[in-house]
Amino acid sequence: MIELKETPERFRRPAGITAISVFLGLGSLIALTTVIALLFPGGPLDSMWHLNPPARDGFRAIGRAAFVLMPVVSAWCAASAFGLSQRRVWGLRVAIGLLTVNLMGDLGNAFLRGDMRTLIGIPIGGAMIGYLLSKRSRDWFRQASQ
Repeated sequence: MIELKETPERFRRPAGITAISVFLGLGSLIALTTVIALLFPGGPLDSMWHLNPPARDGFRAIGRAAFVLMPVVSAWCAASAFGLSQRRVWGLRVAIGLLTVNLMGDLGNAFLRGDMRTLIGIPIGGAMIGYLLSKRSRDWFRQASQ
């Protein structure tokens, strides 16, 4: 009979790290889907704009830059999700950076464009950054580098 041994706490990935990794992975897919939807207007992905109609206009307004920006966002989100899931300190740093930039973007959209809906991202992004900066998270990553 095979005996299952419990993984020591210091090696067990915290659920919050897993959740943030999944969040960033989904962010990568959404950014990539955005590019595809912009490339094929009127295509099967066009219905996604019903969730946020001003977004399509915003992406169209920045023109070709959207086709550079969104794949870069997708790649950074994917890299960060991978880095977090593999317990890499660089993944932690990239995740904090991405979440910070997103938080600043939400603030900018709220106060410069008057889109108060983006304020919902402030407590969510802030909570994720706070969690990643917590002693527990930092210790978990620090143990991996030792």
